[in-house]
Amino acid sequence: MVYDSEPLADDVTIFGRAKVRLLAAADVPLADWFVRLEDVAENGRVTAVTGAGLNGAQRDSTEKPEALVPGREYALNLDLYLTSWVWPRGHRIRVTVSNAQWPMLWPTPYPMTTTLRLGGRDGSAIELPVIPAHGTAAPQFAPPEPSEQPPGVSTPGGDYAWPGSWTLERDEVRGVTTVTWRGTSAMVFPWGKFEHREQLIYHIDDAHPESAAVEGEAESVERLKDRVLTYRGQIALTSDRTTFHYSAARTLLRDGAVVRTRSWKEDIPRDLQ
Repeated sequence: MVYDSEPLADDVTIFGRAKVRLLAAADVPLADWFVRLEDVAENGRVTAVTGAGLNGAQRDSTEKPEALVPGREYALNLDLYLTSWVWPRGHRIRVTVSNAQWPMLWPTPYPMTTTLRLGGRDGSAIELPVIPAHGTAAPQFAPPEPSEQPPGVSTPGGDYAWPGSWTLERDEVRGVTTVTWRGTSAMVFPWGKFEHREQLIYHIDDAHPESAAVEGEAESVERLKDRVLTYRGQIALTSDRTTFHYSAARTLLRDGAVVRTRSWKEDIPRDLQ
């Protein structure tokens, strides 16, 4: 659900945490709600400002979740993440409410219909921490000092795999989506070279969110003067309506020969997750 303001007559500046109250109901015993606050420019470009989510079963306590009663309306309160932002005059303030944020967060196991009550003194609302657009003059800071760069060290491939690249494949007929993320990094030292790659693949079926799955693999290679060390890892997480199924494996190789390997498997009750 998407709600836009009218074009702003003046700049609007916020600093702090926006507070959201949702009067919501669902036809299933477990549902999530996600709220995003966005900036819509005059040319239609949308910029994410902040957001937050809430597991409906954790509306009163994260330690003692309680299933929703289907059809019952609940008052859900969310504090969006701390932010500062200025909407220029002519832009619109957008608020969106959804029940999933895949692949960032694992979906609930139910297809669902939810409702949101608007209007009136007690209806769903967002409260923005508006501050004056112009405060006191900014303090004068000293210019930044040059950062130290150790000799012989460089990061030709970046020192971290994030943000990498994303691809999305959507089968509209079957209602199935696959999202693939890949990232790489590389560093050079006086004593050798380090290379890293990783990949995550997310699967989701619109009609069967309980069967969501993610699988990943990673490899790090350290090339030293007298040996090459390779670290490989695989991970898989699947689910059904009641249980998460986790498996992982790690392998260490020296010059291509396996030195050590270890694997893990565990079934974890969903416990209203």
